[in-house]
Amino acid sequence: MRVLNVNSTLGLKTGGGTAERTFQMSRYLATLGFATTILTLDIELDEPRKQAVSPATVVTLPCLWMRFYIPRSGLEIIRRLVNESDIIHLMGHWSILNALVYVVARRENKPYVVCPAGALPFFGRSALLKLLYNLLVGYALIRNAIAWIAVTEGEFSHFESYGISSSEVIVIPNGVSEQDFPVTSKCIFLKRHSLPDVPYILFMGRLNPIKGPDLLLRAYIQACKNIPGYHLVFAGPDGGMFSGLVQEAKKAGVSAQVHFIGYVSGEDKSAAYRYAQLLVVPSRQEAMSIVAVEAGICGTPVLLTNQCGFSDVRQVDPRMEVEATVEGIATGLSNLLVDPITVTQISPAWKIFVEKRYAWSNIVEEYLKLYRGIMLLPVHK
Repeated sequence: MRVLNVNSTLGLKTGGGTAERTFQMSRYLATLGFATTILTLDIELDEPRKQAVSPATVVTLPCLWMRFYIPRSGLEIIRRLVNESDIIHLMGHWSILNALVYVVARRENKPYVVCPAGALPFFGRSALLKLLYNLLVGYALIRNAIAWIAVTEGEFSHFESYGISSSEVIVIPNGVSEQDFPVTSKCIFLKRHSLPDVPYILFMGRLNPIKGPDLLLRAYIQACKNIPGYHLVFAGPDGGMFSGLVQEAKKAGVSAQVHFIGYVSGEDKSAAYRYAQLLVVPSRQEAMSIVAVEAGICGTPVLLTNQCGFSDVRQVDPRMEVEATVEGIATGLSNLLVDPITVTQISPAWKIFVEKRYAWSNIVEEYLKLYRGIMLLPVHK
């Protein structure tokens, strides 16, 4: 079986969770002996990243315009890769690269599956452009797929708005690979980022509205009197909110307790998770949070909003999910951190939960089951 995985970027800084999902799924499929190729743009993709996905191979197209991830050229490459593939997997939705592959796949009568990973709703900027994209190609791209993959059941309504019944959608959650999160030196991590050796709450992600860093900062300001001694660390690239968050922390008088360390990866990312007392995912909207399972495999408890599509955390402890409001997050912080024993008790249960349900070594079997079933089905005409 020859699999072509398509995602506009494999760079974690720009691609986030969808980039990591594509990376891991491709690596595990290839490890099992399936010829797996990733088609992507040359955005923040260095040789170590390309080598790390081995034995899967990576084919890159030059990016003409970063703003909309428009490839400069590559139709002949796309046509060749599509024809050489048995199954095509389109990750994300608002993607010119996906649209180009879709057009070629339809012409060549090749089966493809789609995994929007929470991207179908019209959330965020460029609403008019997204509407135009859907009218031109987006709706057809979704409807003509041979199979539909959701990261969580919370996406069922998203698919239904595109005319796909929830009964036809398969749930394959985000996963994690423990080998990517080695135990590292706490002292080196703290020194490198000029952090004090104190308990800290961690935010991991882009500083933009959909991720809710402003909700977390305001919740921390509200709750810090109940949890004295805890600092707040924001780890992630600026998505337009950095200066406003800095000013808000300064105005509230908590600048000394709030730290912005920028984008982290590799050992620093592992250390950030491992030495945090709590990871908070304050998103206003998100399909199942990858950073939550990454923290879990490192043994760090999480606090998520009910807009993260990850209500399974309530099976470990119902206090781990709260309303996506300042008050909800502030209450969650107090509930989990006022008594230090609470997170100590949750940590091992959460790690075991993640290991059993979200290890990529298990999740990849769901892809294999889906793909083998597709190979026996007639291709859409």
